[in-house]
Amino acid sequence: MPLPTLRPAHGALYLDEGSTRFSLWAPAANSVEVVFGDGYTQPLNKEPDGWFRRELPCPLGSAYAYRIDGEQQVPDPASRAQQNDVHGFSLLTSADSYTWQHTDWHGRPWHETVLYEVHVGLLGGYAGVEARLAELRELGVTAIELMPLNQFPGERNWGYDGVLPFAPHNTYGTPDQLRHLIDTAHGLGLMVFIDVVYNHFGPDGNYLGLYAKDFFREDISTPWGPAIDFRRPQVRDFFIENALMWVLDYKVDGLRFDAVHAISEKDFLVEMAQRLRAAVPLERHLHLVLENEHNSAELLQAGFDAQWNDDGHNALHVLLTDEHEGYYQDYAQQPTEKLARCLQEGFVYQGQKNRHGHARGEPSGHLPPTAFVLFLQNHDQVGNRAFGERLSCLCDPDALKAATVLLLLSPMIPLLFMGEEWGSRQAFLFFTDHHDELGVAVRDGRRNEFKDFAVFQDAAIRDSIPDPNKLGTFKSSLPDYAPDIDPTHQAWRIYYRKLLELRQQLIVPRLSGSHAGHVQVLGNKAVSANWTLADGSKLRIDINLSADPVTAPPLGSAARVVFGNRIDLHAAQQGLRGPFSALASLEESA
Repeated sequence: MPLPTLRPAHGALYLDEGSTRFSLWAPAANSVEVVFGDGYTQPLNKEPDGWFRRELPCPLGSAYAYRIDGEQQVPDPASRAQQNDVHGFSLLTSADSYTWQHTDWHGRPWHETVLYEVHVGLLGGYAGVEARLAELRELGVTAIELMPLNQFPGERNWGYDGVLPFAPHNTYGTPDQLRHLIDTAHGLGLMVFIDVVYNHFGPDGNYLGLYAKDFFREDISTPWGPAIDFRRPQVRDFFIENALMWVLDYKVDGLRFDAVHAISEKDFLVEMAQRLRAAVPLERHLHLVLENEHNSAELLQAGFDAQWNDDGHNALHVLLTDEHEGYYQDYAQQPTEKLARCLQEGFVYQGQKNRHGHARGEPSGHLPPTAFVLFLQNHDQVGNRAFGERLSCLCDPDALKAATVLLLLSPMIPLLFMGEEWGSRQAFLFFTDHHDELGVAVRDGRRNEFKDFAVFQDAAIRDSIPDPNKLGTFKSSLPDYAPDIDPTHQAWRIYYRKLLELRQQLIVPRLSGSHAGHVQVLGNKAVSANWTLADGSKLRIDINLSADPVTAPPLGSAARVVFGNRIDLHAAQQGLRGPFSALASLEESA
């Protein structure tokens, strides 16, 4: 049985009709008042350990804020909804306001997962995402992953600059509209994941330093400023309560934890995983996924299901595009061998030194393939390019199709980025909605990120990089969805759907308990990878991302070809793999 879930310590908790408990951790404050939208104020009681609390009459829907030491008015840092922006009044809500329709939903096993990452704002808010669910199910997707929803400054943002992590952004829709989206997805058999950011707060609208300086530690710096102090129980509870909110109040099926390498206390991550799993019934599937530059394999045996495999993406990207600047420098030497290592052992970097001379990663060969999320594109790898180009604009289309065979038929968990499946050529740019000095700083900082790249040595060329704050930058990222009109889009969609059908029929039923076998380098940009599936059958994928033919070992007499791209089946049986080709075969167990 799961452990009882304690009511949250942080935030305004609606107790019963007309009664609300207000709680704010403000160890640097002398006094705290609740300020209601009509101007009425009430002091909170000062308690030990920096807490201010009090139960007050307050109906649902009320607007409120806190006044610190009789001066600065701030939103509730654990606000469940905002009336307007990150500087204004919070709104009192209750998770009980929504009546769930699909109460028998318990999720899906991890090995069935096919992730599809979306930016909610670009699809028109929660209602816009909901309108796409049926076609995503028809495509073969089993889980949508929503980029961060927390309240951020302005109307447009990737979500990683959020400052109120409990409040779904008000321009996307209401909390209950988000619940309706999730409920609808469950009715269609789709899981919903949410990307959460626990490593930093954004630069605009974070007032914690005013009244809770102990939230941060000055002895550790991150790219976003002082590190969050996860040594403190109040801080740990703040973020664990946030994760519990998504899992319990919104019934999400999984969380993706952004950049946990910026969290110095790894035991906090383990505690969070334990508390999340203890809070749900045993029959409910809950999936926890990491982004972790440190390649900490030990966390994947401590309550987390998988990690985004940047190593796999980076090796494939170098092979597809021949790019070698920035972090691709770490994969420029022997990229084919690096891809082979990824397919056989999971991580490429398992303690080896990177371009900065720092050892990175831990041994991962003992982990199953499903402990790694593989992708060709995602919000980072597209949007962190200066002009947001997708792979459809950067490499040979047949090479991309060959890599897609590996993505969708390998035993790793595949992730697609919105638009990928119709061969979108629309840019996905970095966009924000900052103003004045901060807007200028973000624009200039963005452009300076590329000053070490050869093409951007000229300042005039750097100045052509789109300003993240201009509305046009956001509009330029709107999806160019037209598969029923454009035959190229239509062909890509059919290609993805066929591969996902094969994955569902032939791979997924045998996936849980699979393990990698030998991976052979066939030549420049060409590998042959093998896996033993749970029933003893052998899956083999040969891909050649070069313009030259290569020779592979002949297929076994009992092997059958599952799928081929640019493959002559007779020549394939003899071991010939032509340019930009892929072949997947399956040999049943005796």
